[in-house]
Amino acid sequence: MPHVERFASFTLESGEVLSQVPVAYRTWGRLNARGDNAILVCHALTGDTDVEAWWPGLLGPGRALDTDRYFVVCANVIGSPYGTVSPVTIDPETGQPYGGRFPIPTVRDTVALHRALLDRIGVRQLALVIGGSLGGMQTLEWAMEGDFVRAIAPVSVGGRHSAWCIAWSEAQRQAIYRDPRWKEGHYVPDDAPRDGLAIARVIAMISYRSFGSFQGRFGRQAADGSTPHTFEMESYLHHQGDKLVGRFDAACYVRLTQKMDTHDISRGRGEYLDVLRRIEQPSLVIGVDTDLLYPLAEQRELAEAMPRGRLAVITAPDGHDGFLIEHETVNTLVLEWFAQLEGSP
Repeated sequence: MPHVERFASFTLESGEVLSQVPVAYRTWGRLNARGDNAILVCHALTGDTDVEAWWPGLLGPGRALDTDRYFVVCANVIGSPYGTVSPVTIDPETGQPYGGRFPIPTVRDTVALHRALLDRIGVRQLALVIGGSLGGMQTLEWAMEGDFVRAIAPVSVGGRHSAWCIAWSEAQRQAIYRDPRWKEGHYVPDDAPRDGLAIARVIAMISYRSFGSFQGRFGRQAADGSTPHTFEMESYLHHQGDKLVGRFDAACYVRLTQKMDTHDISRGRGEYLDVLRRIEQPSLVIGVDTDLLYPLAEQRELAEAMPRGRLAVITAPDGHDGFLIEHETVNTLVLEWFAQLEGSP
């Protein structure tokens, strides 16, 4: 189970102030006396703090997230239903969940809140920040913390959310908004079917994979016991939609996708490439060659612009989800690179 820290108040970039703010997090390994052997792992859109469940190939002794040498931390992001302040959190002023009244947070808001968390638990410097997709956005923002962060590894992400990504996000939100049971930021009644959220997930799953991935796995195979007009591809998408409905909240999904759309490492800091050139930390940028959502060109741009950037490419048919599916490959890439930086044990 995650630990939970609470902060009396937290001010968002928008200027809105939240009270009694919970932050859920998990840790592995031990923090040294200097407080400088910590690694922060940043999770993706519908992820949680359980790194060993969604990135099992990276966590453990002798792996990239070496729990014998490092104090590994994963904190839940603002807007997620898994323990940190979000639309499902009780608003202390009303005694009811925030729901649709919850403000739109930014990626920078999450980094600021997590910095406060790390300060509270005694972390004085991060040896590495790593994460994919939404986690990669946080990773890039952590580079702006200067000497507090020694190295970064952004995975399957660009330096700013593209028009292409914003379009996918809006299509998913519209599926929720157009659900007749969705009213003023929540489902009415509370136990109403979440068809809009299920459809949003179906749309997302298409963007997470690739032509080759779907064709190789499903082709034109008919679903078991069905007519030739019902395909395994359809059944898979319906299953993914229903599965998310069982574990996630629609208002959180809306706010998290809006949060991702705010991602722009250069916002308010100067010209985009100039800002990337100011990132001084050693940076391993990892991309998947079949990623349709965050194309490899975006990772190449990051690696070429950052003075100490290095590009590593995963060759896999799985599209954007490749950074989760090919976790052993991610482990090898990060382990070899990070060992060179920190020195092998």
